[in-house]
Formats: sequence, structure tokens, C-alpha cells
Amino acid sequence: MQVPDSLKIHPSWYSVLAPEFKKRYMRELREFLQQEKQAGKNIFPPAAQIFNAFNSTPFDQVKVVILGQDPYHGAGQAHGLCFSVMPGVRLPPSLKNIYKEMETDLGIAVPDHGCLQPWAEQGVLLLNATLTVEESKAGAHQGRGWERFTDAAVHALAEQREGLVFILWGSYAQKKGGFIDDRRHLVLKGPHPSPLSAHRGFFGTRPFSQANAYLQSRGEAPINWALPPSGALQRVAVEI
Repeated sequence: MQVPDSLKIHPSWYSVLAPEFKKRYMRELREFLQQEKQAGKNIFPPAAQIFNAFNSTPFDQVKVVILGQDPYHGAGQAHGLCFSVMPGVRLPPSLKNIYKEMETDLGIAVPDHGCLQPWAEQGVLLLNATLTVEESKAGAHQGRGWERFTDAAVHALAEQREGLVFILWGSYAQKKGGFIDDRRHLVLKGPHPSPLSAHRGFFGTRPFSQANAYLQSRGEAPINWALPPSGALQRVAVEI
């Protein structure tokens, strides 16, 4: 299926989600974003990176799904992957806690950056429920249609694929993924890694080793959760 030139989304995902792009809510969402830009508002991530999660992790290569809520709303932070920031950007608090759990779980040293692009390229779909946000206004684009679009993506994975790992941190992600059949997929639930909730049981959940053990039990290659040093990621800032 041919992807329209105006859409920067991987063909594998377009073949699954093409009907969504033709629906009224997506037309209204595009009009809303155009109006916001014409009004001089800064929208994150940059347009070319809005579908980065889909472009970095093609539909048939998804192994693990991590659900987030909103892109970061500070300048230079968001690049289309949930919990991830561009190289050189200060680590957000939730990501710091994710790294702490990774270190405890797998013995992997905390990286010197917050760019999760290498995870995405191995099959970890880092999907926010809302794919855009206005600068300095968290949640500004909630309820505009993105949630319906990303629901369609999660439904497609849950129904058309088998043996995936869904990591659902916090009540929002757990509600969004509440329909997933845990007889067909591994569903890992836990508190959100935010400093406001991580102390309620996020630490010690060991999601990384659990995900890899499940993948290996199905004959799949595990995810290499160790991230290369920031110096090796300079290409990311140029390519995405």
C-alpha cells in the first residue's frame, strides 16, 4: 500500500492504520495542528518526528510495547519516543527511575544520556498516547484525536500479532491496554516511574528481565537494553 507523500509513517504501519487517516477525527486533528502552527505556537516534537515510534519500529518487527502518555513539552526534548529525550538533554525524572530499575534488574550501568532510539530499533515500540504537545503546556493536545489513533495501533498489535510484551506503567497505560489478551501476550503492569508514584512498587518489578525471558521462551532474540554511550549516538540527532 502506497504511503501518501504528505505522511511520514512507515509503510508497514500505514497498511494497518490507513483507514484511520481517512476518518473525520484525523482530518480535524490535522486542521487543529495547522491552526496552532499558524497561530505561532511551538509544537513538539518537530513534524518530521511525530511518527518516529512507528518509523523506528515497523509493525512486523515489534517485540515489546511501552506506553506513555504525552510528549515532553520542553524545547529540544521530545523526538517521538515515549520517555526518551535527544542526546545532550538532561534526564527527565521518570527516565532516571527507569534506568535505576534497569540497573537493579540487569546490572546495566545508568547511561550518560536519555535517548532510547537503540531500543526502538530493536523492536521496542515507545508509544505515547498523544503524539504532539504545545510548548510548556503539558496535555495541551489531549482529547484532540491522537488517543483514538494510538488506540487503533495498540488494538492492531494485540489482535494481529502474538507473543508481544506490553509494559504498562501507571493507571493511564493500564487503562489504555486494558483489553489486551494476556493469554496471547505477556502483560507487565506496575506503578508509573514518576517520582510521585515510583515508590509505590515500581522498583523491583524487573520488567526488562521478564520481557527478555518471555521473548527467549518463544525463540525470539532478547532486547539488548544496554545503551551505547552518548558519543555513539551523535548520528541520532542528525538522522531523526
